[in-house]
Amino acid sequence: MTTNGGYRPVFCTIVPPHILDHLATHEDPALADPALRTLQHDSAQRTRRRVTAVRTTAVAPTPAPATAQPHRTIYDAGHRTDLPGTEVRAEGSEPGRDATVNRAYAGLGATFELYLKAYERNSIDGDGLPLNASVHYDVDYDNAFWNGEQMVFGDGDGQIFTDFTSSVDVIGHELTHGVTQYTANLEYYGQSGALNESVSDVFGSLIKQYSLGQTADQADWLIGEGLLAPGVHGVALRSMKAPGTAYDDPRLGKDPQPATMQHYVRTSRDNGGVHINSGIPNHAFYLLATALGCNAWEKAGQIWYDVLTGGALAADADFADFAKLTVAAAKARYQEGAETKAVLGAWAQVGVPTA
Repeated sequence: MTTNGGYRPVFCTIVPPHILDHLATHEDPALADPALRTLQHDSAQRTRRRVTAVRTTAVAPTPAPATAQPHRTIYDAGHRTDLPGTEVRAEGSEPGRDATVNRAYAGLGATFELYLKAYERNSIDGDGLPLNASVHYDVDYDNAFWNGEQMVFGDGDGQIFTDFTSSVDVIGHELTHGVTQYTANLEYYGQSGALNESVSDVFGSLIKQYSLGQTADQADWLIGEGLLAPGVHGVALRSMKAPGTAYDDPRLGKDPQPATMQHYVRTSRDNGGVHINSGIPNHAFYLLATALGCNAWEKAGQIWYDVLTGGALAADADFADFAKLTVAAAKARYQEGAETKAVLGAWAQVGVPTA
């Protein structure tokens, strides 16, 4: 096991490579070209992040002060790739005419609020990190990403993907990669990488549920609902409730996510299938949250947050390592009660051992 001795910022996108790979082979250039350009861009950015990653020492944050407030700045990239672009909205300013800017601003705020109100965390780093985002990035860019320093949103191609600020859970997902960067620092490969992606899906969904005031039973448990353009056969990028059912479209292919270890996918693509096998811990969290009921960010989310930030989660942890720590975290907070039994039951249903 490796320890979390320093941050390894990675380039994390919401749309997985396997979707873009499928689109890039389409016979219609209007579909293939944006996907191919996005793939090429993302590959270059991943290489850049590996080369320029700086190792620093993580410091455990103190509980956020009651007066903690977000510090958001939204920039317009003007369909270029130079970041951050031109500042178009600062913290406290009124909404403007650009709905994309307003959605980005609101999504950053929703993410800040969930972490502050539910977990007493002051921004992404726990110490009031300013939240910066650039919108209108590149031309027909089919992705959104956290680059280790800020959020970036493409407008989509309009045929397969809509504006990437359209789903608050997407914003929360990508910003949570920043939380992971400053805490457990999970390596972005294999099962640890799938955990990295799953943690972002979990808290992305919780941010959406918190902002809408939804209980676990009321939530749709979809990641990227509303992101697929009209006419695409699908409801979202991923489903935590039913992994493998989010989309089935001749242009996108079929959602390949497994729900249990029985169907674990072994692949060298996508950093060892980080966006695919994340369906397994995603489904475990869904099962836990719905078993406990009420607001998922409270007990279920608290257990996951305790593991992410507790210091015991190794950077190269696998699913079983994570599962065992969730059991320990549940016992630490709730003893041998219903919460711990629900955690054990959720992992058992997806085939991940906890002992």
